[in-house]
Amino acid sequence: MLSDKRIVSRNLIIMGAAGRDFHVFNCCYRGNSQFNVVAFTATQIPHIEDRRYPASLAGSLYPNGIPIVPEEELDDLLEANAINEVIFAYSDISLDYVDMRRKQVEAHGVGFSVFDIDATMLPSRKPVIAITAVRTGCGKSQVSRRITDILKDLGKTTVAIRHPMPYGDLGKQAVQRFGSYADLERHNCTIEEREEYEPHLRNGVVVYAGADYAAILAQAEQEADVIVWDGGNNDTPFYRPDLWIVVADPHRPGHELEYFPGTENFARADLILINKVDCADIEGIRIVETNAKAVNPDAMVLRRESTLEVPNAELIQGKRVLAIEDGPTTTHGGMPFGAGVLAARQHGAAELVDPRQWAVGEIAETFERYPDVGPLLPAMGYGEAQIRDLEATVNAVDCDLVLVATPIDLTRLINIRKPHLRIGYNMRAKDGVLAASVSRVLA
Repeated sequence: MLSDKRIVSRNLIIMGAAGRDFHVFNCCYRGNSQFNVVAFTATQIPHIEDRRYPASLAGSLYPNGIPIVPEEELDDLLEANAINEVIFAYSDISLDYVDMRRKQVEAHGVGFSVFDIDATMLPSRKPVIAITAVRTGCGKSQVSRRITDILKDLGKTTVAIRHPMPYGDLGKQAVQRFGSYADLERHNCTIEEREEYEPHLRNGVVVYAGADYAAILAQAEQEADVIVWDGGNNDTPFYRPDLWIVVADPHRPGHELEYFPGTENFARADLILINKVDCADIEGIRIVETNAKAVNPDAMVLRRESTLEVPNAELIQGKRVLAIEDGPTTTHGGMPFGAGVLAARQHGAAELVDPRQWAVGEIAETFERYPDVGPLLPAMGYGEAQIRDLEATVNAVDCDLVLVATPIDLTRLINIRKPHLRIGYNMRAKDGVLAASVSRVLA
């Protein structure tokens, strides 16, 4: 199953989830004849396997591209090929899970390592502010929007470069620029992509994403004074930051030391921002602060409130409510609730309706894969079939009111034939500490 017949010193497999893995290849192995990447493995995200990383991105050493296979086939790959090393290259995964994969690989007599963080942080000609997190769902998107607001107030043209989500035709997704809602349609964006891009577009900020982040940076630098890296999950930055911010979640204290590679963000960041302190237990906040002092004593540590915005909150009182929450956060992110659940509890809902018995198709499969999801509906939409299953599930649930707590207006993509409210979070912008940190970068 080797990608080609070259004589090389080392055969590799890169384990990934359609994003970081491709970036590792592009930075460290593309064009390097001393290595042969036999395959990428894929997990976490539906429908990203059984494709090929195309020759147009893989380069001249891979005229047939590189196979992408399910992670479940890792043992078979190791048995069938003379593999020298496996590179682990995806995010928001427990250190125990990484260790389990290490043992699996080493049982075959094959080396195992995680990706090289420093080798995959590309330098930029423009100042870079990186917003990362210790887990998915910490609220880094709110922080990213706050940073772009500060930069606009300083008169700077800002471009947000978003972590990759190349779930479709990879060759067509090498460099994607989003300047309007029409661009979302043109690029056939999934719900997950829209959740990350739309808030920036509403804020008047151009967004770039794709598969080739050197090419993306070269194009973005032509129109930006400052690059804002808007990270995905708890991944490390793809660009070398001049200001590195990590967002921590006091609802999941201790996770900042337990999940890869968020531990690296927590240990390396210039600024640790503990979000959602207005709705978190003080003990959880103190645990994160104590860990920050132990692991990253030189970092500035800030507490910040995350305001829950609930228009017409009185409509929730006494209702049987279905909460639709951000999909990645409440599935592989392990967050048992989001803004919808909080709003229902705070405003007197009679019941949080568990949608499992009405779930159909790929939504039912999601609940089977993630049995610990709470009484909520993850807004999964990695493809048209999944979006339609989401729509059918929402409309089948026996409830009085639907709380749409996703970062986007979900009604652009599905028809909700029930009374519904759209709610969300925003970070309060009441002090100048972040603005001062940004200004120092630009000085």
